Amino acid sequence: MRMIPILNRINELSRIERTSGLSDTEKAEQAALRTQYLQILRGQLLTTLLNVSVMDEFGNDVTPKRLIDKRAANDQ
Repeated sequence: MRMIPILNRINELSRIERTSGLSDTEKAEQAALRTQYLQILRGQLLTTLLNVSVMDEFGNDVTPKRLIDKRAANDQ
């Protein structure tokens, strides 16, 4: 798994917050970085879910139609 580049800065700001507190500028940066981090994670999760196939105990593909449709829409 590759490291998310902004994670180091998020962790650094978190350490500063615990030790000496953050300035208003740093608080704003921290909020923006956290929002960006969540967007990255959600994108990774969606990519993973779009590559999932559901199989029943007999080996039949029973992937929900909604997932198949979403996968097709993203392939375009």
